[in-house]
Amino acid sequence: MGYLGAFYRTYALDFWGFGESGKKRETYAVSDFVSLVNQFMEQLGIVHAPLVGHSMGGTVSLSVAIKYPERVSKVVVVGSPMVGSSLAPLLKLAGNRQIAFMLFNMMGVFRTGMRMYSPLICKDPRFPAMMDRDLSRTTVESFLRSIASLRRTDLTPMLSQIKVPAMGMYGDKDVIVHPLQWQPMISGIPHAVIERFPTAGHFPMLEEPTVFSQKLKNFLDQDFSIS
Repeated sequence: MGYLGAFYRTYALDFWGFGESGKKRETYAVSDFVSLVNQFMEQLGIVHAPLVGHSMGGTVSLSVAIKYPERVSKVVVVGSPMVGSSLAPLLKLAGNRQIAFMLFNMMGVFRTGMRMYSPLICKDPRFPAMMDRDLSRTTVESFLRSIASLRRTDLTPMLSQIKVPAMGMYGDKDVIVHPLQWQPMISGIPHAVIERFPTAGHFPMLEEPTVFSQKLKNFLDQDFSIS
């Protein structure tokens, strides 16, 4: 956002249960977050804009382009699952109700385990502290319930409905979402542009920030004609 903010007006939206957003809800489903994006744009008077989302945020962004096509001028996803079954096995387990309840009562242990696992997720030395900070601003309940919803999500039957310019950005060494999730994206959205990062994992914006930012800006700047 620091880079793009010099060229575009940018907004960062915290999903319910995350960051500065409210933590007391009965559900934290992908469909809730899709509705939240629409409400956010409505409240701020944003009629039509590009959406850029990382991981689950990208799945939500594509879903907004499907459900509220009038809202979206372009959509970019970064390491996002088209199919929830592409999540790493440990994440899929975390979406299980019994395991989620156990972790909900072991927040300290959960955060410690994530700190130990973090070097396998991202090579940026700042990442463990960043991830721990983000976990401290959410609840295990909202995190795991959203993962459980994401695990059940399958966008492939609806991807053909996306008519706006779309780009997928994927790290070949992703251990959170299967790194080949760009394949169902480009199969479902034939006009989609795919950018791959051979040495990056789930966070190419941290591991290859210069190349990532330039590719993203080039896509946002470009005029497209899609029939």
